[in-house]
Amino acid sequence: MKAKAMTNLGVLAVAVAALTASVAKAAPPALQSPAPRSAADVPPVPSGTVITKEFAEVAAQDIYVWGWPIVNAFHRRDSFATAPEPGLRGGVLPVAPVGYVSMLSGYIAPEERWVAHPNQDVVYGFGFGAVDTDPVVLQVPDFGSRFWVYSIYDARSDEFSQLGKQYGTKPGNYLVVGPNWKGKVPKGITGVVHAPTDLVAMGPRVFMDDSDTDRAAIQSVLDQVVIYPLSKYTGARKTVDWSKSPHFPVPQTSDANASAEIKWVDPTTFFDELPKIIEQVPPLPGEESRYAMIHALLDAAARDPEIKATIKQAAIDTESKVIGPLFEFRTNGITLPGGWNTPRDGAAFGYDYVTRTATAKSNMYVNKPTETRYFFVEVDSGGQRLSGANRYTLTFPKGKTPPVNGFWSLTMYGPKHFFEPNDLKRYSVGTKNLKNMTYNSDGSLTIYVQHESPGKDKESNWLPAPQTEFEMTIRTYWPKPEVNAGAWTPPTVEKSK
Repeated sequence: MKAKAMTNLGVLAVAVAALTASVAKAAPPALQSPAPRSAADVPPVPSGTVITKEFAEVAAQDIYVWGWPIVNAFHRRDSFATAPEPGLRGGVLPVAPVGYVSMLSGYIAPEERWVAHPNQDVVYGFGFGAVDTDPVVLQVPDFGSRFWVYSIYDARSDEFSQLGKQYGTKPGNYLVVGPNWKGKVPKGITGVVHAPTDLVAMGPRVFMDDSDTDRAAIQSVLDQVVIYPLSKYTGARKTVDWSKSPHFPVPQTSDANASAEIKWVDPTTFFDELPKIIEQVPPLPGEESRYAMIHALLDAAARDPEIKATIKQAAIDTESKVIGPLFEFRTNGITLPGGWNTPRDGAAFGYDYVTRTATAKSNMYVNKPTETRYFFVEVDSGGQRLSGANRYTLTFPKGKTPPVNGFWSLTMYGPKHFFEPNDLKRYSVGTKNLKNMTYNSDGSLTIYVQHESPGKDKESNWLPAPQTEFEMTIRTYWPKPEVNAGAWTPPTVEKSK
């Protein structure tokens, strides 16, 4: 009986197996290919794909706008690489070899032309690193109550660091490492900052008010702002007397009397340089398709001289027709009532390629909005271009000066976004000299903006303007929440009768 049951079970098992096999054989074929789960699953443009002259022109225009800030950054780093040590080029510009930062000991001089739109609210430092090869040590001293921030940027000019007074950063040694660095973090390092790209730009900013007392008081802490390669790290604290920085001659290729910023991107060589540069700048998530198109276009240009000539001409045309107009601040960010413009995503551009390129053209290496919100104005309340031929006032109602936890300023710029000479050597007003300014009887604060003196009784509130057209910028360092929420906006610039 038991043997018979086992036989029946065996027969049943064979039947089930046969049925399963027949069902499997009868299963319908897949109706679709597997959906890609990542960019690596998406096929690239096949090598040798025909790219027409017309398509190449359109693609090149878009790529030029996208890549302009990145090529710009690499050229700026190259311009520093020839410095023998941290010092001042022409006695003005802080320059340093790769891996180091050079600090000023006071405000930036009006003659500076390396980067447009400087300010005289902070003491600057600047330098570049190649942090895949040799990470960089950031020595942070005890700044006490003084506002400070170490801004560290990637190759896209996005600021990825959070180091400063508003972040509660403690004194110590911080290490910036590249995405491909495989070394060991040594003892004595307080924290590690991971850079998205090998190229990093480094810009410490330390607030200083406009007084001889503070100019003297700040020196001891500035001398402890030292940034250098990990290969030189010993664990010991370092000091540098930045007031005794060596001076280096200006390169012969530079125009010492130039009124505009140095030209950092050459459209005639842009597409020749781009292949090597993008190898060092990984795509953002979602940018893989852009990189695939860039490679396809460059491959076509390498095979076809006509395509190569087409994309070169497209770069030249885009430089003049698209990049050039982005220099104007009215093209940067959003437009507010009264003619002010403000970028909501400075130094945190992401996919906002237009604002990133506009900023690289007009005022590269800004702070993130949570660190500094910028407001630009080129017109008065009537929409007319600001001009030194006229007189203006800007009045903050009582209690309505820019709401900040750090400091604020209103800075004057000529048409090329640099300081213009004036007898007072005053290029900005704000927190740094607020104690010397006079409030109106109702508690409001009026700033007089004009070329000629408004009179001795008003000179404390005078922001001298050039005789030419000009623009102004309000900076709000460590702005209070209402600034970035849009609840506070600057007052209009009123033309005086």
